[in-house]
Amino acid sequence: MLQVRIHGRGGQGVVTAAEMLSIAAFHQGRHAQAFPSFGSERTGAPVVAFCRMDDKPIRSREPIFVPDALIIQDAHLLHQVDVFQGLMPNGYVLINSNRSLRDLGVDSVASRLPPSHAITVPATDIAMKHLGRPLPNAVLLGAFAAQTGFITLDAVIHAIHDKFKGAVADRNAAAATEAYGLLSPVPATEKETA
Repeated sequence: MLQVRIHGRGGQGVVTAAEMLSIAAFHQGRHAQAFPSFGSERTGAPVVAFCRMDDKPIRSREPIFVPDALIIQDAHLLHQVDVFQGLMPNGYVLINSNRSLRDLGVDSVASRLPPSHAITVPATDIAMKHLGRPLPNAVLLGAFAAQTGFITLDAVIHAIHDKFKGAVADRNAAAATEAYGLLSPVPATEKETA
């Protein structure tokens, strides 16, 4: 079972990100569940959402205390909430920021993980470019697909079009695709000719 915990603030689409992640997993033939955990329910308050994916039915319904992956939609939470609590030793960390892990003060956490398991992506910047609003959720799912390989970009785009319609879906899909492209490795044939 793969367990993902998403941290952010109210209004950033944290709950929607978990829902889209579960839709993407379901699109790939997996069982999935997504659910939120709210503190004070207002814009700007810390929010946590969870997503589980597995090849067999999921019976667990409790919050995720030992995540395989963390998606942090708001880097300001890094030193306000223990976002890294319970992270598996070979887990993944994806942080929405245009700053480096060192600049964010989390390089010690990253150094305990395998290479490329902790990264930052300027998701808000990409969202502003495509959506005109600071909604990093779809962008981060594109980056998550590239970073982990747990889901495909095609599944993320399917989930985006399932959740949104028309131009909003198209713009979110373009933003997710850009983030995926930032992280996806260059194919071996291109590396050889470069």
